Amino acid sequence: MADDLSAPLGLRSVRRRWWKRLPFGVVGGLLMALVATIVGIWVAVIRDPTGGQPMAVASIDRVKTGIARADVAVSVADSARPAAPAETPPMVAGEPGAAGAAGAARPAGEAAEAGGDSGVARRVPEAVEGQPLSTAPVARVTEKGKYGLMPRIASDGSRPLDVYARPAARRPQTTAKVALIVGGLGLSQTGTQEALRVLAPEVTLAFAPYGSSLDRWMARARGDGHELLLQIPMEPFDYPDNDPGPHTLLTSAAADVNLDRLAWLLTRTTNYVGVVNHMGAKFTANEAVLGGILRELAGRGLMFVDDGSSSRSTGDQAARSVKMPFARGDVGIDVVASDDAIEARLAQLEQVARAKGSAIGVANALPITLRHLQTWTKELEARGLVLVPISATARTGPS
Repeated sequence: MADDLSAPLGLRSVRRRWWKRLPFGVVGGLLMALVATIVGIWVAVIRDPTGGQPMAVASIDRVKTGIARADVAVSVADSARPAAPAETPPMVAGEPGAAGAAGAARPAGEAAEAGGDSGVARRVPEAVEGQPLSTAPVARVTEKGKYGLMPRIASDGSRPLDVYARPAARRPQTTAKVALIVGGLGLSQTGTQEALRVLAPEVTLAFAPYGSSLDRWMARARGDGHELLLQIPMEPFDYPDNDPGPHTLLTSAAADVNLDRLAWLLTRTTNYVGVVNHMGAKFTANEAVLGGILRELAGRGLMFVDDGSSSRSTGDQAARSVKMPFARGDVGIDVVASDDAIEARLAQLEQVARAKGSAIGVANALPITLRHLQTWTKELEARGLVLVPISATARTGPS
């Protein structure tokens, strides 16, 4: 109490609390500056900005891959093939020693551009019996046209007919040969699948140009060993009441119009050895008009098959005039689609084959027809006949 009374009023309180008057912001700033100075000295001396955290060090070397333009697969845009299936297969380049008519389908990384003879699309050997057929278009016999991929003769003279042909079974020369063409494939998914399931691989399949997923069915058919034809719609006598379909070739159309329609038709799928008429009694009866079409097809290395449905056809003469491989159907198997009629026609086909040495039967992919053909082809060899692909019957001279 004495001290309190003797001290001036409030003097001791001021002396004891001077430190509380210091600005704390200044004090905090001084402390932070001190810490930063210590850290800076540490980094400068130790030279480890990560503060000792574990880390891995790896060098990145930039090397050249050696990939050339030719090593990259070339695919055709869907827009280049209007109304064509989306499963357009990549083209393959054949190599010496490759299996099959064009070698087995090669990986997409070994594909070549259409029409390219730059060394990537090398020579494809002839087909070897028992080897698989190509399931993608071979670049050197393929070119990109106005509507999509089209067949062509290669710079070495090889034709699609040669490259895509199925080798015929080797039999004595005296053995009578029978070729079977089953048409209308691709229009019905169920019918096409059934045909591929039951028909022998030696049977030639003809695809309609209006089917869906034709490239997928083509690859499946070729993978199963079938040789292929493309059906070309041609004008019948009762056109337009009987209309084969869009892009039908007409006797009244200008030559360039028919050629443009043909160009569209030829791009519907690939890997076929030739074409066969669909209807066309009036068109095939006009040798001059038909000859213009066959000249274009011959220039693309294809064969022409006349289905034999019209006795007025000039297909044989027109094909000879342009030196084109040609074949003509002898018997329509299912003109009357009944069991008895089909059996009678198959017996007739055998007789023609024995008399001429070879015969060609033409049929449709009807369920009743497929059932008969499945049984008949299995028994054919036991009766002294051999089933061959259509290319084995092609001729270029007089019949």
